[in-house]
Amino acid sequence: MDILAIKVEHLYKQYRLGVVSTGTLVHDINRWVHKLRGKEDPYSKVTTINDRTQKKESEYVWSLSDINFEVKQGDVLGVIGRNGAGKSTLLKVLSKITAPTKGTVKVNGRVASLLEVGTGFHPELTGRENIFLNGAILGMSKREIKTKFDQIVDFSGVEMYIDTPVKRYSSGMHVRLAFAVAAHLESEILIVDEVLAVGDAEFQKKCLGKMSEVSRGEGRTVLFVSHNMGAIQNLCTRSILLSNGCITFDGLVEEGIRKYNSSLVSLLQHIAVADRKDRTGSQVIKLISFKINGMECDGIIRLNSSDTLVVEMTFQSIDDYSGGRIMFGVYDENSQRPLFIDSDLEMIRLDFKKGLNHIKVSFPEKFSLGFGNYTMNYSVFNNIEVVDYIQQVAVFEVIESDFYQNSRSSQQSPRILIRTKWEISH
Repeated sequence: MDILAIKVEHLYKQYRLGVVSTGTLVHDINRWVHKLRGKEDPYSKVTTINDRTQKKESEYVWSLSDINFEVKQGDVLGVIGRNGAGKSTLLKVLSKITAPTKGTVKVNGRVASLLEVGTGFHPELTGRENIFLNGAILGMSKREIKTKFDQIVDFSGVEMYIDTPVKRYSSGMHVRLAFAVAAHLESEILIVDEVLAVGDAEFQKKCLGKMSEVSRGEGRTVLFVSHNMGAIQNLCTRSILLSNGCITFDGLVEEGIRKYNSSLVSLLQHIAVADRKDRTGSQVIKLISFKINGMECDGIIRLNSSDTLVVEMTFQSIDDYSGGRIMFGVYDENSQRPLFIDSDLEMIRLDFKKGLNHIKVSFPEKFSLGFGNYTMNYSVFNNIEVVDYIQQVAVFEVIESDFYQNSRSSQQSPRILIRTKWEISH
């Protein structure tokens, strides 16, 4: 008989926009009185759906609405969806960071969660002390933590800084240590949000391998949120697709990815980059124009496989800003990433000036993508947070030409990182 690790029934999570809790003592008392009398929440009827792209009259929103699913012990569940679909809220409810408004959540076993960079870490404590703190929070004894300590430190790769306060760690070091702790301490359920995107490619591969190991080798349950569909496809045994706080698909990973990609392409049609509402980050620097070979990416664009690829970006910065890091990745029809660009890895220093900033990235003349359909994700990071992130900032099709005869075979050998030429002007 299969043992259930997680069972969620008719789960709802409501927020009042712009305030903490319901915002007023009168509202809280009114809710309490209705609950005491066995009546429905008086504010549930005026709550709108979770569609961040639309302006609504109601001040209440269902971040999650009637969520139902089960996860068996040892399953690896991929949770996918657009930014703002409710993925992180769902994981916070499962991790008991926030309580559901309605519905029930049953979790069988100890939960280790990695939801944000540095989650559960005290900045004044050292890496060593935070390992023991996290273990204690999970209910482990000091002896249990000691037996895993060397493995955690070795996996994280931050041994030199293990006795340094974590407030001095970079975002990548935070993620390395936090994931190592979550993956090695004895929890039955591992919940991982999209924090691995902050780490480098080598560490991401290492983390995915570890999650596969703990699920298949140790029988632990994994819930994994990622915008990397290749990772979802390779790691997960099942997927659920969230849209506007609701589950719109629950089933095979491949079918979930197809539905997810279709929804994103339809969202992109005829929407200028500056008007994209599905972006995340502080947006102190905001992408307002994104062109590939001179064409605005407000729809599907078409390129010849012999074309030299040129990406032009225009940013609006609210102030002078140093230390930004631009990354973008290109994904093919199978959610594999044949191309990844990172300004830090190319040792490009990005100093944004207040107002408009223009960046042009030119690819080598001999570089060429194989023919087929591609999507591109883009992000600006600083050391500790996402500044601006748009998933599928561009959708384009590469068509075959006489110049490039062996394009299909090229797709079978994806390139991860290449050297490009950067031109920056203000």
